[in-house]
Amino acid sequence: MYEKVNPAHPDKIADRIAGALVDLAYAQEPDPRIAVEVLLGHHMCHIIVETSTHLSAETVESIAHRIAGNLALNYTEVAQDAHLSDNQRDGFRCGDNGIFKGMCITPKQKELSRIARSIYDRYPTDGKYILDGDRLILCQSNAPADELKALFPQAEVNPLGDWTGGPDVDSGATNRKLGSDMADGVTGGGLHGKDLSKADVSVNVYAFLKAQETGKAVELCCAIGDDTVDGRPYAEIVEICREYIRSVGGFEKFAEWGLV
Repeated sequence: MYEKVNPAHPDKIADRIAGALVDLAYAQEPDPRIAVEVLLGHHMCHIIVETSTHLSAETVESIAHRIAGNLALNYTEVAQDAHLSDNQRDGFRCGDNGIFKGMCITPKQKELSRIARSIYDRYPTDGKYILDGDRLILCQSNAPADELKALFPQAEVNPLGDWTGGPDVDSGATNRKLGSDMADGVTGGGLHGKDLSKADVSVNVYAFLKAQETGKAVELCCAIGDDTVDGRPYAEIVEICREYIRSVGGFEKFAEWGLV
């Protein structure tokens, strides 16, 4: 059983805004320290940022409007905690305690991800999809059910009828769809809205990539301040993650679909 949501789901809109603000921080500093939380819905967007580099409120507002539409913005920026910043003073160290499990993507998960992307290419609006064995459930806003039924005759389509979704109907929050983004992976923290020093990001990505490479589950843990994980310098794991994020187009693009 696996659920997938698309980039127009309100939770993913929140993840995308958070990712875009991390991209902005990296455009200003080579290795910023930043953590972003976003809550949005019903014409309002609340953003709290803990950061080592100042983000102008005007730029933050333009990013939020570009991704989420014309929402009113409540933006709060505070300095990254001094203890956390000092933890990184002499090089990359794990920014938090965490447990992580990278899992191989299954054929069913690949199939649902393919279906989700194909629907979103045609209907770029709020959508959520479930595959349970051979049972396929498609909930797609702003799309006539008969058109979806023609594309996927065996699917259960919009069980409550055609609908309009998005942040005017539902609320969204960062990291609320980790199951959709990580499939069977397990994490001790949020995947989105954080810089590469955070183990929530780098160790999660590393564990996922290693699982795909080896074909085996990867279980890891770390304590705040650790400078090695999985027998490797943490700095190496950060660079592996950095290259992966670059390969998908940055933190905002990474937030669209996550790891799956």
